[in-house]
Amino acid sequence: MKKELLTLGIECTAHTFGVALIKGKNPLANIRDSYTTTKGGIIPLEAAKHHKEVKEKILEQALKKSRITLEDIDSISVSNAPGLSPCLLIGMKFAKKISLKYKKPLIGVNHCVAHLEIGKLLTKTKDPVLLYTSGANTQIIAFEGGKYRIFGETLDQGVGNFLDSFARYIGLGFPGGPKIYELSLKSKNYIELPYNVKGMDFSLTGILTNLKQKYDSEKYLTEDLCYSAQETVFAMLVEVAERAMAHTGKKELLIGGGVGCNIRLQEMCKIMCEEREAKFFSPPNEVLVDNALMIAWTGSLMYSAGVRNTPEELDINPSQRTDEVEVKW
Repeated sequence: MKKELLTLGIECTAHTFGVALIKGKNPLANIRDSYTTTKGGIIPLEAAKHHKEVKEKILEQALKKSRITLEDIDSISVSNAPGLSPCLLIGMKFAKKISLKYKKPLIGVNHCVAHLEIGKLLTKTKDPVLLYTSGANTQIIAFEGGKYRIFGETLDQGVGNFLDSFARYIGLGFPGGPKIYELSLKSKNYIELPYNVKGMDFSLTGILTNLKQKYDSEKYLTEDLCYSAQETVFAMLVEVAERAMAHTGKKELLIGGGVGCNIRLQEMCKIMCEEREAKFFSPPNEVLVDNALMIAWTGSLMYSAGVRNTPEELDINPSQRTDEVEVKW
């Protein structure tokens, strides 16, 4: 009987520090702690400081919940790309320390690819188009020709950063997306905003500028602007996702990333999929947001395919793109 791999995963790309353990396909623990603010956005050095302060505690909680010791694990996976350099470095140093002390193989995992892999595992999709909607990254991804290829993406900022930026401008804290969603529920009054789809790509900064101007004019209710921002930008994402599905001939749409928790975005995806006789899948919220379980699972797939790194050779890659990852598994 084939031994089930026991993998430790560490997530550290942005505001969340997480540790998870997975045995085979069975999650044992998925613990995280996130940097937040009551006013203003994410400050990378402050987020890194948060990670440094909580890393030992999070590891201890994950080991306790899973009833596993570090001696038991087969490999260590750490998110080394893409992300904020100060945050990535905290996770990388922590992973290397454990790897060297316990003589365990180390594997660097691309955060974006991990969102896709954990979604596929937990929803049992076979060959989906991924609508990846996070803070810094917003992409439409699918596996074609031996790689995860990007069929469309933002030309400027991610949808999460777009929502957080507007939330910060109107005095809400970080993360702002959930607060904008709550305000949007108080309105059904759509205010026209720029609709910036350019081929298979889209742009969000012009919409953000327009929203700020409308807010400053004091002619519009804040909840109307929040509602309109969501309706406009989510329609853009769904349009490009549908176009990618048509282009690839795929019949499954999988959502990933923290903005994927937004119920309205999920509703719009479901409507589109129903209209084209396709299926929409959303994994649980705990793996839509940044988490270490996706790093552990993707690392275990890579380990099984023979991928290994040494602590000396592995480094962070803050700007690595999804389509730069060589898929060996």
